[in-house]
Amino acid sequence: MGYLTVEILSIAMFFIGFYGLIISKNIIKSIVAIGLVEMAVVMFLVSIGFSDGMKPPIGPNLENAADPLPQALVITAIVIGITVTAINIIFFISLCRQYNTADWDTVKKKNSE
Repeated sequence: MGYLTVEILSIAMFFIGFYGLIISKNIIKSIVAIGLVEMAVVMFLVSIGFSDGMKPPIGPNLENAADPLPQALVITAIVIGITVTAINIIFFISLCRQYNTADWDTVKKKNSE
């Protein structure tokens, strides 16, 4: 698979996840859509940070070394994604216990009463 194809696929995944987040009525589907958006960002950063023939930036010979910044951004994005997913699941458990539903509309109706 070419790099351009991976970049296009990651952009498409981002918009699919964003669309799922907008139209989702279920809290669990919203959490999955947020995870899809996060993984699309990670995939995009990996695809723009890689080139053929690049070596890791380790050792005295730094000719043709890969840029370490996208790698650091990917690690940071993964950690943030895991944290956001964990916090979303905690909030979902709390809402589910309080309102006995996984539907956004029901939570809004019960909250406005």
